[in-house]
Amino acid sequence: MKIKIKLLIPFVLGVCSISCVQDDEYNIPDISIREVDIPANSITTFKAIMNRYEQAVANGNATVRIQDEQDLYIQGYVISSDQAGNFFEELIIQNKIDDSSSDADPRLGLKVEINVPSLYNTFEVGRKVYVKINGLTIGLSNGVVAIGKGDANNVKQIQASEYRNIIIRGTEVATITPKVINLFDLTSQDRNTLIQLNDMQMNRYELGRTFAGESYDEFDGFRFMESCQSGVSLLLQTSTFSDFKSLIIPNGKGNIQGVFARDFGDDFDVFIINSSADINFDEARCDPIELDCGLTDTAGTANLFYEDFESQTNNRLIQGNGWINYIEAGSEGWEGFSSTSSNASLGRSARVQTASSGDFSNITWLITPAIDLNNYHNATLRFKTSNSLADGSFLEVLYSLDWDGNEANITSATWGVLPAAYIVKDTDSFVPWFNSGTVDLSCATGIMHIAFKYTGSGQDAYDGVYELDDVSIDYVP
Repeated sequence: MKIKIKLLIPFVLGVCSISCVQDDEYNIPDISIREVDIPANSITTFKAIMNRYEQAVANGNATVRIQDEQDLYIQGYVISSDQAGNFFEELIIQNKIDDSSSDADPRLGLKVEINVPSLYNTFEVGRKVYVKINGLTIGLSNGVVAIGKGDANNVKQIQASEYRNIIIRGTEVATITPKVINLFDLTSQDRNTLIQLNDMQMNRYELGRTFAGESYDEFDGFRFMESCQSGVSLLLQTSTFSDFKSLIIPNGKGNIQGVFARDFGDDFDVFIINSSADINFDEARCDPIELDCGLTDTAGTANLFYEDFESQTNNRLIQGNGWINYIEAGSEGWEGFSSTSSNASLGRSARVQTASSGDFSNITWLITPAIDLNNYHNATLRFKTSNSLADGSFLEVLYSLDWDGNEANITSATWGVLPAAYIVKDTDSFVPWFNSGTVDLSCATGIMHIAFKYTGSGQDAYDGVYELDDVSIDYVP
């Protein structure tokens, strides 16, 4: 046995010496990513591409196809991730890693349509990419500017067989700093970019719901968020295919990061997060006080106050009958209007609209005369509302038991919400009028004023129209 071992040792050493001979055919391949060598004069800006699209639209076209003979690229950073399933077959890229912006090179974003899933494996958030835009089409896709294949009318997806030659992965993975902005200040230029909203919370009527796991959620779930600073609302959009669709939405307040976008049908603005970790609502909520006596089946038989606005004048501020028409911010107030269009008035109605006002902020109140609940028992409130694309503007029905009737003290008085009253929503049809229900006021005492408060602005996203009619306050004698 010892002899066999001695004979085997030289053989093994010989084999080892042969196997250690250097052979270039067995070198470890170089799999490192090298920065793409693209000439500086072949790279254009997001602004230049947007200008090409805007020129096409001005000339009556829906899209523009880039047909330059010279190679042309844009460079940007990925801000979307499909890892949690809330984005699908698309990359959202922006041209900045922070909130810097200038007239010459403003902070802008684009959606890139790609027929490939699981893009996060290659294009993670922060990854620098170069997009070769020769032969690509630029136009609107679901309400935001997108780039992909296409024709004169539509932007279509870049196919799996070609996307690696069009979207080129750079070496840099940057930390993206979102633009911190108040909800009220968002503009169309912020779409397709990473945004952080502070002092936000989910609307109190959304609490207890999942992100997108309710029986009525189809393709996407929409949940109202609201700003604690301004009260302005924005819809959080979550895909029913996302990993976190069945999680309960958080019930605190705080900050949220996501992409500012439009819904699939281009009907309203939305906010889309990469994952539930993008929400940090760990502070106490900022809900207003409420007076909730509920609804009652029967209105009071005697009338305290009634208004059908028939005596008002079109396009003039509502006045008379004890109304206080107070403009807190901006230049628009509640006015009379009449219309026989598809969004018809009820004869003559009251309306507030802020489109084309140019105002940064519009807040206007229409306040009833005082109601003595001590002497008039079992009081009820009824009214009707309609809208014309409310967008991000909103209407509240408020009450106060301590306002003294002086306009100068309106904003310093204590105002609460009458949550039982139904107010038309942005998602409701703009054609019909909606009844508030018979709102019971019997659980309150004292001198009450009721206010219809509109909050909006002259900006496209918040310039909605609300209409009001048939306001009736009754009691049981």
